[in-house]
Amino acid sequence: MNKGFLSRSLGLKPGDLWKKEVAAGLISYFSVVYIVLVNATILSDAGMPLQGAMLATLLTSAAGCLLMAFGGKSPIVVVPGMGINAFFTYTLVHSMKLSWQEALTVVSITGILFAIVAFTSLYRTISEAIPHNLQHGITVGIGLFLTFIGLQKSGIVIAHQTTFVAIGHFSDPGVITACMTLMLALVLFIRRVQGGLLISMLAGTALAYVLGAVHPQGMAKSENTVQQFGELFAHLTLSGFVSLAFWIAVFLLLLIVVFENIGLIAGQTGMIGRPETFKGSLRALAVSNILAGVFGSSPTVAAAESTAGIAAGGRTGMTPLVTALMFGLTFFFIPMLTYIPDSAIAPVLIIIGGLMVQNVREMDFSSFTDAFPAFLIMVMIPFTYSIVDGMAFGFIAYPLAKLAAGKGRDVPRVLYVISLLFIANFVLHANL
Repeated sequence: MNKGFLSRSLGLKPGDLWKKEVAAGLISYFSVVYIVLVNATILSDAGMPLQGAMLATLLTSAAGCLLMAFGGKSPIVVVPGMGINAFFTYTLVHSMKLSWQEALTVVSITGILFAIVAFTSLYRTISEAIPHNLQHGITVGIGLFLTFIGLQKSGIVIAHQTTFVAIGHFSDPGVITACMTLMLALVLFIRRVQGGLLISMLAGTALAYVLGAVHPQGMAKSENTVQQFGELFAHLTLSGFVSLAFWIAVFLLLLIVVFENIGLIAGQTGMIGRPETFKGSLRALAVSNILAGVFGSSPTVAAAESTAGIAAGGRTGMTPLVTALMFGLTFFFIPMLTYIPDSAIAPVLIIIGGLMVQNVREMDFSSFTDAFPAFLIMVMIPFTYSIVDGMAFGFIAYPLAKLAAGKGRDVPRVLYVISLLFIANFVLHANL
């Protein structure tokens, strides 16, 4: 492959600086590499082997970045999405009682439908049918949910028989570790230190061993990682294919993936002044979601951390190409990553949750019929410990509120269908 062909494939122009693109790719990598362990930890809560989930995350990220490099030709890094991985584990598996194999099948089928949406004009139709308040309400609700999960994993919040939740025990070394790691992560993030979340995780790990929150264990072997990955790769099943719950899961996951990625890609391609790369980037991302289920991971997104590489001068597909190569090298460090405890991971979830909650600024609270359904989504996602149930309350309340106000005609027909699907889901669960 000659240099001229590679330049055209990645969208590089003759005047582009390769050194700047390489630097942007490295910065993007260090900004987002924390996802390898954090995503795998959440997937392991679904019953998937931790080391296998790490390798699945790496391969999914590397493949997604390569697709973006040569298909999207934009400096967008593709990784399994935070929030969507929580939907995979705590909603599809825990709440809707799908096996993780069935959930992976849901991911790949969602990816196929996403590709149909991305390669046609359907993405615009779907995006315009769902009110912005509900879209942003989902993001805020998932942010609160991630924060709650982080508080639980850290021990800062514990279960209580009377009040359901209570403050944890600050004499616990694990809680002390989590609080110190959270403070460090907050400082590094505010100071815009590149790789700050990764640095805080490593520092928190060292502190956990010093304080005795965890105890040294034998080094995991790379052979075990490959063996565990074999238990995940292409383990799709159609056992739940005919069930209503399965297709409700596909439909809801498709909504989340489409909404989140359209917004992220539009913003990032706008930042680089190349809106013409939007379609190619969306299509590359859609294909990466098909591969995510095959590799054994939750769905992919255009990483918000891509802005770090863009700020460093990344403008073309060269940036995610470099990031993909770095993900490939990370395989050799997977055994070391197994040393990182929950008390060092949980603060990252809390920080990311805080970032997602900022979407509340985009919401319009001037009309109660628009505000209240979104409010229900925001609070019911964490309070029910289920993204799908939280969404259901808001999507059912929206047409009801509009009908009560005499504005039923303002509700898109798609929303009435979605509401009926959510009601059917509640009825289905009530009869189980």
